[in-house]
Amino acid sequence: MEEFKPLFAIGEKNDAYAKYFVGQSYLALLANNQGVGVANVTFEPGCRNNWHIHHKGAQILLCVDGRGYYQERKNHLNLIILT
Repeated sequence: MEEFKPLFAIGEKNDAYAKYFVGQSYLALLANNQGVGVANVTFEPGCRNNWHIHHKGAQILLCVDGRGYYQERKNHLNLIILT
């Protein structure tokens, strides 16, 4: 079996936003240009992000590996499975 090689850097422990997570996550800032930030957030198994709203903008989720759930307001829960 091949060793897993992440597409993006895993980054440092996400201590600055730890209160929004249950479990350990990691954050790597990839770009920040003209007020648009791009970051890679890595979740350890069992880690989850608490429900939240982005009041000052939007969020684009680009899932590149693993399995998880996401839900948009007033919509059904969605399962993502990537291998």
